[in-house]
Amino acid sequence: MRKILFLALAAGAAALIVASCTTRKKSDAALAQADSTYTNLKQPDWSRNAVIYEVNLRQYTDSGTITAFERELPRLKELGVDILWFMPIHPISVDGRKGELGSYYAVQDYKAFNPEFGTIDQFKKVVDKAHDLGMKVILDWVPNHTGRDNAWVTEHPDWYVKDSLGNMVGPYDWTDVYKLDYNNPEMRAAMVDALKFWLTDVDVDGFRCDVAGEVPTDFWDETRPKLDEVKEVFMLAEASKPELQVNGFNMGYNWPMKDLFSEIAATQGQYTFKGEDGTVKTFPAKSAVAIDSLLERQAEEYPTDSYLMNMITNHDLNSWEGTAQERLGNLTDAFAVLSYTLPGMPLIYTGQETGLNRALEFFKKDVPPTWEPRNRYFEFYQKLNHLKHTQPALQAGVHGGEIVRYPTTSDDLYIFSRSVDNTTVYVFTNLGNKTKNITYKGKVPEGNATTVNFFTGQTEEFPVKLAPGEYYIYVNR
Repeated sequence: MRKILFLALAAGAAALIVASCTTRKKSDAALAQADSTYTNLKQPDWSRNAVIYEVNLRQYTDSGTITAFERELPRLKELGVDILWFMPIHPISVDGRKGELGSYYAVQDYKAFNPEFGTIDQFKKVVDKAHDLGMKVILDWVPNHTGRDNAWVTEHPDWYVKDSLGNMVGPYDWTDVYKLDYNNPEMRAAMVDALKFWLTDVDVDGFRCDVAGEVPTDFWDETRPKLDEVKEVFMLAEASKPELQVNGFNMGYNWPMKDLFSEIAATQGQYTFKGEDGTVKTFPAKSAVAIDSLLERQAEEYPTDSYLMNMITNHDLNSWEGTAQERLGNLTDAFAVLSYTLPGMPLIYTGQETGLNRALEFFKKDVPPTWEPRNRYFEFYQKLNHLKHTQPALQAGVHGGEIVRYPTTSDDLYIFSRSVDNTTVYVFTNLGNKTKNITYKGKVPEGNATTVNFFTGQTEEFPVKLAPGEYYIYVNR
C-alpha cells in the first residue's frame, strides 16, 4: 500500500501546499510486535504487475469440464492474465445440497477433484500448460466449513463446532455446511496436510481462502511457512482484515473500495439496489473524493507491502448483488480503469472481458459467456492488462508510485498521477452524472513531449472537460 500525496492551493494563497497522509504507524507496529517469527512476508517479483482472473469452471464452457477449459488458455494468455484463480474444484456434498448441482463451497473431500469437471490428471495437465504459458494457478480453498457428508463429519465429529445440544452447526444461515472447530489441533493438522497435497501432487501455486477472516489468524500465521517450505505460495484472503496480511496472506479483498464504487454510482442515480428481503437499499451521498479518505485509511491500517485486490465484479457480486453494469451503470468502465490504476491488483471475473451483463447461475448449469467473436471489451481489458504490465508506477505494493491528486472544483472528478523514476501515468475520470469542465484548485497536471493517450497512442492535450463516465489515461511513450 502506498501513501497519497495531495497537491492543492490553500484558500487565498498562491503557494503550493503539499500534504500527505500519515505514515503507517499501525502497520509497522504490527510487523514489529507479531508473535510469529515469520514476520518478513515477501511479495514475489512476478506478482507486482500481475492481473488475476477468476475461473467459474462450471459456467465457462458448454460442458463445464476442465478439458474444455484447457482450450481457452491461449486466449487468456493473449488477454494478459497472470494468475488463474479456480473456484473450488472439489466434489460437492449431496447432503443438504442446494439446487441441482450444489454450491462449490460445500466441500465433500479436500483431496479429490469434482467428477463434474473431469479428473485430477486432466486438471494437472491444465496446471502444467498454464505454467508453460507463464501463468500461475491458485485454488479456491474453503477452510471455515465442510459439506455435511464430508468424511470428517463421521470420522472426526470432534473437529466441528456444536451447539448446546451437541449438534453440528453451520456458519450464518448456510444450511449445506458444518463449521470447523479451530480449537482442535488435529483438525488444523489435517487442513494443512490437505493444502500441501495440492502443492506437492498437482503443483498449484497458492490459494484463495474463502471467508479467511472467520478462521483464527494464528492458524494462517502458523500455516504459511509450512506451505512455503513446499514451494513459494501466493495467498489471497477473502477478507478485508489487515492482521491477516502481516504473516499469512499476500493479498486481501478490497471490499471497501468495491462498496465505495457502488455507493458513488448509486448516489449518481445509476441504479436501484434491492436487498434479499426485497426492500430498497439507500446509500449515503458519496462522490469521487471519498476515494481519498479510504486510501489514506488503508495506507495506515495495512502492512507496508501488502496488496489489496480491486474489482468491479466477482462470483458473489454477479450472482447475488447484480452485474457490474446493473450496479455501476455508465460508470462501469471508469471504475474498471480505477481498479487497474489505483494501488493493488485488478481482478477479472469469468465473462467480464466480454461485457457479460447477466447473472450466472450458482447452483446449476448455465449458458457460458460468448467468447468468440471478441468484442470491444476484450480489447479494453487486454489494453488495461498491458498497461498494468508495462507501467512501473502501477506496481502493487511499495514499488508502485504514490498517488498525486489534482483537486478540481467538482467533487465528481477524480484526477491523479502516479510516477516511478521517469515514467508517469495520468488518470482522468468523471464519476458523476453530469458533464464537468475541469477547473483545477491547485497544481495542474503537466505532460511532456513523450506523453501520449494510452488508448490511442496519440500525442494530445489533456482534457478540459469530461462527460459522465468518461475516462482518459496518459503515459510516457
